[in-house]
Amino acid sequence: MAAAMFTRLSRFSKGDEYEDLDGDDNVEMDITDMYRSLGKTPPHVQTKDPGGASPRHVQKPPDNDHIETFTVQECIDQIGFGKFQIKLSILTGFAWMADAMEMMILSILSPALHCEWRLEGWQEAFITTVVFCGMMCSSSIWGSICDKYGRKTELILCSLITCYFGILSAFAPNFIWMLILRGLVGFGIGGAPQSVTLYAEFLPSKARATCVTLVEMFWAIGACFEVLLALFVMPTLGWSYLLGFSAIPLLIFSFFCVWLPESARYDMTRGYYDKALKTLERIARDNGKPMPLGKLVESTTHGYHIVKRGQIKDLFMPELKVTTILLWIIWLVCAFSYYGIVLLTTAMFENPDGCHGTDVKFNPNPSCFLECKTLTTKDYKDLTWTTFAEFPGNFQILHNLCYAGQYMHYKVTSRYFTIFVMLVNICTTRVLLTFFLFVARAFISGAFQGAYVYTPEVYPTSMRALGLGTCSGMARIGAIVTPFIAQ
Repeated sequence: MAAAMFTRLSRFSKGDEYEDLDGDDNVEMDITDMYRSLGKTPPHVQTKDPGGASPRHVQKPPDNDHIETFTVQECIDQIGFGKFQIKLSILTGFAWMADAMEMMILSILSPALHCEWRLEGWQEAFITTVVFCGMMCSSSIWGSICDKYGRKTELILCSLITCYFGILSAFAPNFIWMLILRGLVGFGIGGAPQSVTLYAEFLPSKARATCVTLVEMFWAIGACFEVLLALFVMPTLGWSYLLGFSAIPLLIFSFFCVWLPESARYDMTRGYYDKALKTLERIARDNGKPMPLGKLVESTTHGYHIVKRGQIKDLFMPELKVTTILLWIIWLVCAFSYYGIVLLTTAMFENPDGCHGTDVKFNPNPSCFLECKTLTTKDYKDLTWTTFAEFPGNFQILHNLCYAGQYMHYKVTSRYFTIFVMLVNICTTRVLLTFFLFVARAFISGAFQGAYVYTPEVYPTSMRALGLGTCSGMARIGAIVTPFIAQ
């Protein structure tokens, strides 16, 4: 006992932090003999009262073994959803909207360059494919940066890269330069899904699925805004101005990121306990709620082994292997189908086969190798209607995840998407074709957004960004093939 006390005293005098292997900071010792030698009763001993009745309890000294503790998530759950989360929703949604504009422009840019630069079909498709190639190459990189250097740092960096090369691509003089610059734009966009990671880590548990689903509405807003912007810009100013205008929202987002705090969960996994506590106190002040009593501690990882951050092999540990493989398949299929229906819409509007609402009949022996037909104002209006399908797609996922579950959600959306894509093959009127495209896009949009909601939930904090990044990378493999099939 004396040796144990001396060891503890020497550690304390040197200022070293000390913690028993069992997690207790006290040494058990019998102090009864010491009190008896002084003729006193130990504080924790029960004594009989003078009447010999029930035992009389003497107040015990403070017990340091049972200090109240709380985790980051428990703190956020107690504080609840409030003013801070509303501001964060708007900022995260703005980034999501800006990235949606950069993606939606793919279905508008290729048809415009097809006529101006007299591109062949494979060249037109490659302008879109190179963006997805850049996204695939960077998704895992951004995920590793996010887990090693922080969510906030990653978001600012990828937004600035996307904005910079997006503006430069507006000045591309030829096809080769367009490929290089749009590929670099895709490299930056590959980090966009991490905004969902940061957003989800500031949400109360009960509201997380609903809030992440609702913030996806900003993607629908961005896609619709891009089509409306093209409706006014393309007929007068052309594609270069459209590219420049579409990159500006990301620049605005980068400036507003000064307000954005770093994830408290991330700070805890890196050992920055003071920073995490300050962030939580800031949330409590904004929401007007008190902080929980006790000491902030790092949460357990739900039974997962503690792993080194930033290693893809950790996604295949026994607890996560099957989940990772299934998520990769889901993301690949959803991206292939989603971008397929987006690119197919403009390809069908551009195709002069006389079978899908166009006035020009199909000519089996064209006089010119390139029959150039640009998108008209009517085409942009119909494209706007099909883009509005993003909104019912988001409401659909909100309903299905709350009442049906993840399995039924994917079962319903994939089945009905397949049916309406098959109906697109029918030679019909333009109105009916637009309706089929609208419904098909609504279902596949709901399926794709469901993957964004579910994936951050299934991975622990230390590898959440990496898991989402690799899933996003698999999605780009499906999207790379899509433009050639759409053509």
